[in-house]
Amino acid sequence: MAPPLILVCMLWLWLGKLPLLEAGTHSSQDNVSHVLHHCPKVCICASDLLSCSNRNLHVVPVPLPVMTTVLDLSYNVLPHLHPGWLAALPRLHILQLAHNQLRSLSRGTFHNASGLRRLDLSSNGLHVVGHHDFEGLTGLEELLLYNNHIGFVDHSAFRGLGRLSRLYLSCNRLTTFSFHDLHGLSPGQLRVLDLSTNRLASIPVNEVVTLPAFIKNGLYLHNNPIRCGCNLYHMLLRWRQRGFSSVCDYLEEHVCIAFDVPSSRVRFFTHSKVFENCSSPAPGLEQSDVHLEVQVGQPLLIHCDASAPAARYAWVSPSNELLMFPGNKDNSIRVMRDGSLSIKEAQPSHAGVFVCLAAGSRLHHNQTHEYNVTVRVPPHESEPFNTGLTTLLGCVVSLILVLLYLFLTPCSCCCRCCHPVPLVPPQECSAQSSILSSTPPAADGPGRKASTHKHVVFLEPVKEGQNGRVKLAVSEDFDLRNPKILQVKSDSESISSMFSDTPIMS
Repeated sequence: MAPPLILVCMLWLWLGKLPLLEAGTHSSQDNVSHVLHHCPKVCICASDLLSCSNRNLHVVPVPLPVMTTVLDLSYNVLPHLHPGWLAALPRLHILQLAHNQLRSLSRGTFHNASGLRRLDLSSNGLHVVGHHDFEGLTGLEELLLYNNHIGFVDHSAFRGLGRLSRLYLSCNRLTTFSFHDLHGLSPGQLRVLDLSTNRLASIPVNEVVTLPAFIKNGLYLHNNPIRCGCNLYHMLLRWRQRGFSSVCDYLEEHVCIAFDVPSSRVRFFTHSKVFENCSSPAPGLEQSDVHLEVQVGQPLLIHCDASAPAARYAWVSPSNELLMFPGNKDNSIRVMRDGSLSIKEAQPSHAGVFVCLAAGSRLHHNQTHEYNVTVRVPPHESEPFNTGLTTLLGCVVSLILVLLYLFLTPCSCCCRCCHPVPLVPPQECSAQSSILSSTPPAADGPGRKASTHKHVVFLEPVKEGQNGRVKLAVSEDFDLRNPKILQVKSDSESISSMFSDTPIMS
């Protein structure tokens, strides 16, 4: 009996612990859910958006929801950020840290934040951009550093940010900027570089003119205390002629120092008399584009015309695609080892400006060359008529047919000429035929009235029951003395008697 008793006791103990196990399971699930969806009390949560702005925060609230993709910590008093504080937010795409009291960024601040696309550090107190400040932000596309106190940027501060296309450094204290290597920026991806309202005293024109056109279009240099120079004037004038937004959108803000006195600022495009003594631009300064034409379906080979053999070549297509050896994914565009670009079959999508980037130790500086490609469509491959034009053509044809029908219908007189008019017999024959006819006209009836004509009017013969004779109706003014008419009457009586069934009594 002992073994069954032991089994019963064990079963009883196991059943007693089952609710405790279930409670523990539910509590662990609740804890996981709490971590995933917990919203700090000082913040506002809306789906995957977390807003903690303007809360007078000195530290970042923890824990933060793991599902967060947008985090707003702007308008607080955060003095610094701890390394690895974003490791628990793998889905974070946008981080707002504007209007805080950040003085510096330590190494590892953005560790495990490779998914971040937009970082706003504007309106803080940053003084230096170091070598490792943005380490780990491999997916960053937009970086806002304007309205700080930045006076120094490390020569490789932005190295590793291969996808960065928009960098805002305006309203800082920069006195120099390297356009030779762009401090590690990728020239194939960069579209906006804002250096306006800084303390740049000079611009290395020879380095700037080698940049691709799409970088020049977004390179903002206005409102800097730059010394006036002929090369700088010719460069900006050329940018204005080409319609670059960096110049055309801020014409009045492009100023320079004329006499080495800070108060002697003049506007480039308003006070152009300052540059009247400037000679023609130096050779090679702002070279014009090379224009190439090709028909659809034809091959095209473009040589990168660098001044010396380069170690590395890269191309940027009109669709902003970075092309390197051996070419794009579908092999429609290939980059050769000598730097030339080969298009197998030109298509309308290939029309636009191709930019060649050449870099190497043999070159004094990195070079860029632009080639404007025009793809022409042969005449026989023109597009067919569209529906609207076809409808209009149909309406015109219909209108012409209607006009032809109205004004070119055959005349009725022509038909008459084709059919001869029957001759009308004399009056005597007409009278006789009317009498001899056994079939009356279809349009005449027994009750037909006499015409208003003053002469003889022959009515349809009316049969009467007097000896089977046919009696002619004579008008009131019938002339009985006319022998010719009497003769016709006598003849008709004799003819009628001849055809009558009743014998004539003499």
